[in-house]
Amino acid sequence: MKLSGKTALAMLALAVAFTSGCEGRHSTKEVFYLIGTNMKLPYWQTAAEGFERAAAEYKVTAKVVGPDGYDPQAELTALHSAIAAKPSGILISVADATLLQSEINAAVYAGIPVITIDSDAENSRRMYFIGTNNLEAGRLGGRRIIEKLGGKGNVVFFTLSGQPNTAERLKGFKEVLDTRPDIHITAVVDIKGDARNAFDWTQESLALAGPQRIDAYISLESASGKLVADAVKRGGGGREILAFDVDQDTLDAIKAGTIDATIAQKPFTMAYVGLKELDAVYHDPPKDLTRDYSADSFAPYPVFIDTGTSVVDQNNVDLYIAGGAEGNK
Repeated sequence: MKLSGKTALAMLALAVAFTSGCEGRHSTKEVFYLIGTNMKLPYWQTAAEGFERAAAEYKVTAKVVGPDGYDPQAELTALHSAIAAKPSGILISVADATLLQSEINAAVYAGIPVITIDSDAENSRRMYFIGTNNLEAGRLGGRRIIEKLGGKGNVVFFTLSGQPNTAERLKGFKEVLDTRPDIHITAVVDIKGDARNAFDWTQESLALAGPQRIDAYISLESASGKLVADAVKRGGGGREILAFDVDQDTLDAIKAGTIDATIAQKPFTMAYVGLKELDAVYHDPPKDLTRDYSADSFAPYPVFIDTGTSVVDQNNVDLYIAGGAEGNK
């Protein structure tokens, strides 16, 4: 049967529409950035896996950038470069809110959706935060330390000064520990992005005795827990160690008994959900991207998406080891 020109064109248009509908609304021309710092850490490699998994499912382009070490200034440079590329959206973990806030605002005013993960910049124009309830994570850890110390002893924290997530964790710990007057915070040590500083500080402190003896070491970031455990083991053990995150070294140390427990976060989930949330904003943008939706009771966006935390110890460490092996297949 010979088709008329109009009929042929109509059928062609229908075929194109059907094909487009099957392919969905996504394109590899849509580029989303994940920006962090200390990107060589297993924690951030896991986050990158989540980001790239979501990009593959949506058939969009994922770019993972940021300094290999803890370097907020280098992260600022990476953010500036990402903005210049005019991407479809930016997912960022904020190493230093004071330093990065104005550049986050610049991205939003340029029409680029920005969502924070892991570490927030709540006073910026970012849309919202996806990650751990860090205040509650600190409280969770505080209750664990009270239990392990029997309500008395000296504790030390290792942290990253200026990073909002570790500040919130410390605040949560203090809220709980302040209820026990016989537990004393001896020091809060800024490791300045280098876990070896925690190792050195621990080694030196192991010589302290009597009322100055350190009974528990707490890492508020993912890098130092295993090195602190190594230092304590060399010194003869006998101290409580609480870490953050579930990299393989930390899990192995829990299984071996050199780390008591760790607070598990979900970096894969943060980044996986983050890209999909950015994609939704990109395709269905609000009338005003710069608006503060946290003050709107009818906002189409949340203020915070909690990806969850849990305590990992010898009772459940095998589940996390098995889960990590499954995820790496």
